[in-house]
Amino acid sequence: MKLALIIVLTIFILIQFIPIERDNPVSDPSSEIELQGEVKMIVQTSCYDCHSNNTTWPWYSYVAPVSWLVTYDVHEAREELNFSMWNTYSQKRMNRKFQEIVEEIEEEEMPLPIYLLTHSKADIDQAQRTVLINWANSNLDSLSLKQ
Repeated sequence: MKLALIIVLTIFILIQFIPIERDNPVSDPSSEIELQGEVKMIVQTSCYDCHSNNTTWPWYSYVAPVSWLVTYDVHEAREELNFSMWNTYSQKRMNRKFQEIVEEIEEEEMPLPIYLLTHSKADIDQAQRTVLINWANSNLDSLSLKQ
């Protein structure tokens, strides 16, 4: 039992030295999505840690193996939707992203439950969901008019 504990502890210590890319890429401020009022507050509180280049990396994102999950989730989230790169998207992609935002919010799939375990302030109530859905739908309508 003691040998097993020593082996597990040794492995835990060694995996801390595996490099993980916790980055916040510099982006042009003109690429950032323009948000106002309540929408800005909700998106920055509930979405930006994963869906922007402005991630606040908590202490546990520096402790393997949890750090692997956190960095993977952030990089995947940025790949899917990055509010810091919004103005680099084509109108077609913006349209698709607004549709996806509506779907994710309606189905209560975002923010992820695992994220909410340590970020309770990021939880979105029904009134905030309605605000985000209305915002995304109004942007869908305005993009449709431009096309």
